[in-house]
Amino acid sequence: MTERRAHWGPRALALAALAGSLLVLLATGAITSVASGGASARPVVREYWVAAVPVTWNVVPNERDAIEGERFLPAQTVMRTVAYRQFTKDFGQQLPNGPGNPGLQGPLLHARVGDKLVVHFRNLDTLTNHPHSMHFHGVRYRFGSDGAYIPGFSGPGANVKPGETFTYRFEAGAGARGVWPYHDHSPSMMESIEGGMYGALSVLGRDEEPPDREFVVYLGGQLGFNTINGRAFVGNTPVFRAKVGDVVQWDVLAIGSDFHTFHVHGHRWIGPDGTPRDTQVIGPAESFHVRWREDMPGTWLYHCHVEEHMMNGMIAIYRVSR
Repeated sequence: MTERRAHWGPRALALAALAGSLLVLLATGAITSVASGGASARPVVREYWVAAVPVTWNVVPNERDAIEGERFLPAQTVMRTVAYRQFTKDFGQQLPNGPGNPGLQGPLLHARVGDKLVVHFRNLDTLTNHPHSMHFHGVRYRFGSDGAYIPGFSGPGANVKPGETFTYRFEAGAGARGVWPYHDHSPSMMESIEGGMYGALSVLGRDEEPPDREFVVYLGGQLGFNTINGRAFVGNTPVFRAKVGDVVQWDVLAIGSDFHTFHVHGHRWIGPDGTPRDTQVIGPAESFHVRWREDMPGTWLYHCHVEEHMMNGMIAIYRVSR
């Protein structure tokens, strides 16, 4: 095998890798149509199956704040709620969130500028028996796929009853590059968002290389705690890992009613205006992503720099190995 590969040119290796990646995506149902090349090529269609599912969630599973030493009881930290969960094609089997997207929030959905997205949503809420929906930021769609409830105007996609299914259709237009939130915008919106019913959509540019590591950081709140991905305090919040040389991308989103300041120790990134920075303010339903090539081994903190939020749980660890 080694001798045979030695005769392959770089282009052949690249084509083989691309073919392998497409086979994996087609097998999971994430891509259902691929452009065939040329001026008349059709856009890629990315198809997802997402449901509202009852879950039992512990905001502080180790029952303590490791830095301050405060202890908590399960009655203070455990809740029954409804969250988005991804499924295989035709809602065959529930899938866990990926390693870069641990937590209460829904699946990290992916696309490229120019792609079409088809999201099949099913309301499996047997906990509250409330209607739910999916409302996406950052993408183009007709009014019927807005997912926001407006009495007398919105259609069935804004008020999906328990047991019902609705299909949303979007386009990742020229301005869609970046990371965007999606969330419930049905009549149950307030309760749903407080319970963690939200997720992220990550859109690459047409020719943009994907990062080696992609981390979702959702700044929100549950049960009176300030949370990252639905968890509070070091030892519970997500531990993200990278190696020196990796290109890492942080997808940072906020949800709820508070403003936050995202900060990573020992690292800086370049803002849109070209200025280096290590802290960025983010408000409700805002989002941004930053990238760097990792060159700083160590165990670092990342957190909200609103001190009250950090001390109330919004703090976590980022580990970089050599």
